[in-house]
Amino acid sequence: MNSHRRGADRGNVRRLLRTAKSLLKRTKSICDQILLSYPKRVECNVCRWRGRHFLSDSWHKHINCPRCTSGIRHRLFVAALQEIDALSFERILRDKRVLHFAPEQIMSSVLRKKAAYYATADFLRDDFDLKLDISNMSEVGNESFDVVIAFDVLEHVPDYQESLQEVRRILRPKGYAIFTVPQKDNLAVTLEDPSTVPPEDRRKNFGQWDHLRVFGNDFPELVEGKGFTVKSIDESDFSPEISRRNVLFPTVLSEHPLATNHRKVFFAQKT
Repeated sequence: MNSHRRGADRGNVRRLLRTAKSLLKRTKSICDQILLSYPKRVECNVCRWRGRHFLSDSWHKHINCPRCTSGIRHRLFVAALQEIDALSFERILRDKRVLHFAPEQIMSSVLRKKAAYYATADFLRDDFDLKLDISNMSEVGNESFDVVIAFDVLEHVPDYQESLQEVRRILRPKGYAIFTVPQKDNLAVTLEDPSTVPPEDRRKNFGQWDHLRVFGNDFPELVEGKGFTVKSIDESDFSPEISRRNVLFPTVLSEHPLATNHRKVFFAQKT
């Protein structure tokens, strides 16, 4: 009985700590939003927060929204859906079946409203609609979805080429796979080495302890080789005003040797 009670007490303490941590995080977020509210120089096109500047992360200054935490890749994606006719919400998402890997909550709330059917997926977590390995989706039938979204996922999977083939298999004809991946500036060819196993070596070579590669400028060609046509979207596809206001490009370039300063969103259509 005492052992059972001690276990229950430990569980209660862990829950209280999680709750306290969540409250502190929310409180900090609210404070950040208030402190940064004026003058309104930038705007998040995902949640519509406006303020002086965004928050910084360990690699870049002023790129993350203090309200919804969107980064450049998320705002580039939304800008494409808002501003580019061929890639608009109506063409890409309206009344479509969408499978979204490892989504942020704010992106799910935006996309779920547009799609006819919207499912979230992850291989390691249980709090999404589906538990799926993007490299082996045997439980998903051929041509089941119109759109598959995977932002910063392919650098984590052991065989990204299998993932591309699986994504193509479950897409309907003319369907879209929408990817983002970390890309080292001016790296021509994707860099990976299966013998790089220790987390510290992965961090040094690929930028993060759980990354298995860093993609180069050849990423669109790698995707096209699996049966897609690819359109790359970056800040140059938008007016300077939109790019500045929505921060679609870092205000200060990172000097980290593996930094992704030039973010892109890849719209890959199944051929």
